[in-house]
Amino acid sequence: MSLSAHLTELKKKHEHLSHEVEQAQRAPGSDGLHLSQLKKKKLKLKEEIERLSA
Repeated sequence: MSLSAHLTELKKKHEHLSHEVEQAQRAPGSDGLHLSQLKKKKLKLKEEIERLSA
């Protein structure tokens, strides 16, 4: 897999996690632990994207 294809895939995963986080935040009975885990995954993906883009 080329670097650009890998970056594209990471960006798609990041976008998907963004939507999941938004939905979890809107849900009235959302689990705080699950939300925290989603945010951590999203942050790790963002850091990986930035590292590979540099």
